[in-house]
Amino acid sequence: MRNSRSNSNGPRRGKSQNSNNRFASGPKKTWDREERGDRPERGARPVKKYRGVRSKTAEQLSGASDEVRLNKYLSNAGICSRREADDLIGAGLVSVNNKVVTSMGYKVKPTDVVKYNGTTLKTDKMRYVLLNKPKGFLASMDDPKARKTVLDLVGNACNERIYPVGQMERGSTGVLLLTNDADTAKKLTKGVNGAANIYHIVLDKPLSKQQLDKIAAGTELEDGKVRVEEINFTSDKNPREIGMRIHNNKPRIVRRLFAHYGFEVEKLDRVSFAGLTKKRLNRGEYRHLDPKEVGFLKTR
Repeated sequence: MRNSRSNSNGPRRGKSQNSNNRFASGPKKTWDREERGDRPERGARPVKKYRGVRSKTAEQLSGASDEVRLNKYLSNAGICSRREADDLIGAGLVSVNNKVVTSMGYKVKPTDVVKYNGTTLKTDKMRYVLLNKPKGFLASMDDPKARKTVLDLVGNACNERIYPVGQMERGSTGVLLLTNDADTAKKLTKGVNGAANIYHIVLDKPLSKQQLDKIAAGTELEDGKVRVEEINFTSDKNPREIGMRIHNNKPRIVRRLFAHYGFEVEKLDRVSFAGLTKKRLNRGEYRHLDPKEVGFLKTR
């Protein structure tokens, strides 16, 4: 999309990419003075150390370092988000060492055996795989009609079982994130407040400037109002091609939006999701996110 300034009397104009990147650098690590081994500033009064208390704290920390809250354990196992895990625990569906646990704050040790609905769970390393999805692949784990899914493309990416983040239609292309991090996946796709999507859209017929302005102003659909953050023509010569930035992650939202105005979406390509792009990825190729990118996702 072309860059242009917003007009107070008209819609906000689209940009080719999100210039206001919401992903600042990851959380800064703070270090205790003793852990860093810093010396007191010159002239500063030395801090008296109480060896007994310090020894007890270290002992406590070492004993709890490998423990994890039960709801986080369920989330890390890819069962659900932490909040949903609390409901499962409260319902008595989770056991530790063959004993049902209903306490929300229960902590699990590495040697504990955790079961959900009678099935033993194991926590996996968190994986984040970015795919440039081609047309003709379902963004799902399997298909009763035995059609191709994105797992046919990323099946060798890791040993852990990863899931597509959000929904993406079989005929759509572009950026698709897959992960086993249920908490992050839910945060990125929560309805109208999820992560930003930037789409390149090709319509079946030309869109007028007046119609574009209407879409930019907001559209009331059967399940609520659709607010578009930015929208514009990608070219002065082709009013069928549109660029759009939207946070709404409801199913088929782009196609339903344009269908409301009598248009059919012939091509739908997601060029960006949550600040992640398909740069240097050909159709059908994938890559693992680097630690900085993962930090962006978790702190957005």
